[in-house]
Amino acid sequence: MPPAATATTVLFQGDSITDAGRDRTRPDHLVHGYAAMVAAALPGTPTVLNRGIAGDRITDLRARWDEDTLAHRPQLLSLLIGVNDTWRRYDSGRPSPADAWEHEYRALLARLHTHCAPRLVLIEPFLVPVTPAQWTWREDLDPRIHAVRRLAAEHDALLLAADGLLNQAARTAGDPTLIAGDGVHPTPLGHRLLADAWLDLVTDGA
Repeated sequence: MPPAATATTVLFQGDSITDAGRDRTRPDHLVHGYAAMVAAALPGTPTVLNRGIAGDRITDLRARWDEDTLAHRPQLLSLLIGVNDTWRRYDSGRPSPADAWEHEYRALLARLHTHCAPRLVLIEPFLVPVTPAQWTWREDLDPRIHAVRRLAAEHDALLLAADGLLNQAARTAGDPTLIAGDGVHPTPLGHRLLADAWLDLVTDGA
């Protein structure tokens, strides 16, 4: 497997966890989340782009896939999506059935491979429950995690098993809010853990 340094363009795509408050008027702005941490540590001099948008569900990502993904023709694409599809079921009554969600995700990857066939890093959507109510979200989120695992196998993608990683970190820390303050959005420590795991996975520890 070639090292990440050979990738001319590395694209991070997803929702608010990837967005991390970036300035969208500045195409090269990476802000302070895991994508920026990865960019600072990648070997070589790849172009690193962040196109995460806060609040996105899979249908939102589909609507901007051509402009925000395919148009950049990345050599490496990192994708994290799914928790908002779960969250909106519980806070807004807008369910996103897991089987339809997986179908949408698979279609996006199929279009990607037809267009430019990059290396792929698929990051599991994750939840680090900080309230009793959030434990009920697992019934909706867990099938999406399983779907990402299937898609990673189908597309020979690298799989970042973020859900287990961050929940174990919460157990070790003794307080889930130290990893994800609201259960969804990582703290600086949570972002650091994601970035380190991403780098270990993509650069084979180099």
